[in-house]
Amino acid sequence: MLADFNSHTGKHRTSSRLISTSGSGRNSSPTFKVRPKSKVEDSPLYRFAALPHLPSEAVRIPTVSFSPTESNTTALLHFNSFLRRAFPTLFTSSLVHHEVVANYSHLFWVPGLQPQLLPYLLLAHIDVVPATESDGWVTPPFSGQEIDGFIYGRGTMDDKSSLMGILQALEYLLMKGYAPQRGFYIGLGHDEEVSGHQGAMNIVRVLKQRNVRLSFVLDEGLAVLDGVVSGLNGPAALIGVSEKGLAIVKLSVSTLPGHASMPARESSIGILAAAVKRLEDNPMPMLFGHGPERQTFEQLAHKFGLPLKFILSNLWLFSPLVGRFLEQKSDSNAFVRTTTAVTIFHAGVKSNVIPSHAEAYVNLRIHSAQSLQEVLDLIKFTVGDERVKMELIEGFDPLPVSSSDENSYGFQIIKKTVLDMFPTVTVAPGICVGNTDSRHFKDLTNGIYRFAPLWFKPGDAKRFHGINERISKKNYEELVLFYSRLIQNCDIDKLPEPHTSVHEL
Repeated sequence: MLADFNSHTGKHRTSSRLISTSGSGRNSSPTFKVRPKSKVEDSPLYRFAALPHLPSEAVRIPTVSFSPTESNTTALLHFNSFLRRAFPTLFTSSLVHHEVVANYSHLFWVPGLQPQLLPYLLLAHIDVVPATESDGWVTPPFSGQEIDGFIYGRGTMDDKSSLMGILQALEYLLMKGYAPQRGFYIGLGHDEEVSGHQGAMNIVRVLKQRNVRLSFVLDEGLAVLDGVVSGLNGPAALIGVSEKGLAIVKLSVSTLPGHASMPARESSIGILAAAVKRLEDNPMPMLFGHGPERQTFEQLAHKFGLPLKFILSNLWLFSPLVGRFLEQKSDSNAFVRTTTAVTIFHAGVKSNVIPSHAEAYVNLRIHSAQSLQEVLDLIKFTVGDERVKMELIEGFDPLPVSSSDENSYGFQIIKKTVLDMFPTVTVAPGICVGNTDSRHFKDLTNGIYRFAPLWFKPGDAKRFHGINERISKKNYEELVLFYSRLIQNCDIDKLPEPHTSVHEL
């Protein structure tokens, strides 16, 4: 039996009123039925339940987070009402405990028929980043309009499709009378785009107060890459086993102000611009092969042709060569080092006044082989100018790397669900270069995974936080089916046998 079969000591234990029993008496023993493999994709009710108008409606509610202190609270309240209307079974079922956390986030608890099984958590977030039509969208970003089989709008990829897919899957299963063997939570944060300090962190606080331990956490992150990795034969589903750390650093320079007609030899802007240029000209060291990205390429090696197959199968020798190749493009460069991005530059108030102060913000995503302190030391060394003051605005180390071996319950269940749906896809662990709400849950579990079955074609990654964010109606239905099967696959009380064909499970 699995090590995660420890007792669940959370506050909400499964009670007799929450268990489907074979008799009518309160003390009747529950009937434990092994559910067959999911058949929902063949059900007309499933097709009805997966209608794409629901994600379109979700997109039309502009739940924008502008900053840690500013969000569209009116839209968040509207979204709350929308969820209750969209999923009436979920919000009225006696099998589901629901509570609002920190005014706008949601926590659902679905007890299992076997409370000794350690529960898991499905995460998604309600909020989105700002978007305006003037940026070049083919349709207004909060219209949820359908064009050529795609639903366009801010949040279709990040992260309302996953959110709606999770809830629609559970709504459908409840409608079919399904009750899980293994209990699970669903957490919906409302401020993930601004670090999740109110939503996710308060959900964690609630769970800690109830002494909850989790078998694993599944959040957004990586996806199914189809034609994205040059030379890879066929699509690959990458399950994020970690995510990069973060440092937001403010650099500032203060000098005496003056009139533009009598400039000093150096200005605050010039000093700071030179410091920023040194950071861009001297990137952080290339570290390919020292983090989870090594596992990614080793496990995908057999899907490449020669000579790449040979090179990637021998990274003990060729890691420097592969790293040099990957750093040539911005998207793959993010996997091999701590990245440095200057995102804000402020200086000056009038065209004929030399400003006394200039400041720039630098956003760094920290590679798994580095620490926050190492990165700060390198910034100071590279800038090399005492006139440039450095202040850490926010930062944290890279997240621990969750296991992906054959004994890892969470990873193997996610992998099995992917292969149930897409038997020809290659599954491998990966590193998430962005940050998610899941990092706040590291004290509750050793298994945090970041994946949703979004299909990425070349160029799709740029739609994240960019223009023309979209999801196909077919892919949305796949999300609903994925979460439905995942919930049912978690009822397995033993891990799938290694190397066993998915058709035999």
